Amino acid sequence: MQNYPSVTEYMATKLVTFGPNDDIQAAIRTMLKKKISGAPVLNEKEELIGMLSEVDCLKLLVNGSYDETPTGKGTVTDFMTRGLRTIDSDRTIMDAAVEFVHSGLKRLPVLEKGKLIGQISRVDVLRAIEKMGPDIWHTPASWKGRAPVTPNHKTSRHHGNA
Repeated sequence: MQNYPSVTEYMATKLVTFGPNDDIQAAIRTMLKKKISGAPVLNEKEELIGMLSEVDCLKLLVNGSYDETPTGKGTVTDFMTRGLRTIDSDRTIMDAAVEFVHSGLKRLPVLEKGKLIGQISRVDVLRAIEKMGPDIWHTPASWKGRAPVTPNHKTSRHHGNA
């Protein structure tokens, strides 16, 4: 069985974060300047209380006034996502990959004893896959004895019909 690396080996630790009372326009400018698609929101005690993503920021336009202009007003807390999915620091890259596949999320805050220590993204998992090399093969325990057969794509479906 493959021993997968910890999420802590690939997570980002120098995070851009926002406060709940930060101006939403300033947050958007920061996201554009730093070329990030989202960031954790921390309260004054440095506790994770939400995430602000590109989709959250699009609500400025979607929830805009009837004169077809973005509202342009509000704080990060007005737009952030609450009720977050997180991943613990003792979890593996495989655990993160499974969560990404099933949730559709792009990033997961990494917590250690409830405290934010980093963030793992889908791209981080791809970096791990690349480093692990072509020897990756995972067969779930429930598939023992009935693992799917990988098709041989080198064999042509067209038999001699040139």
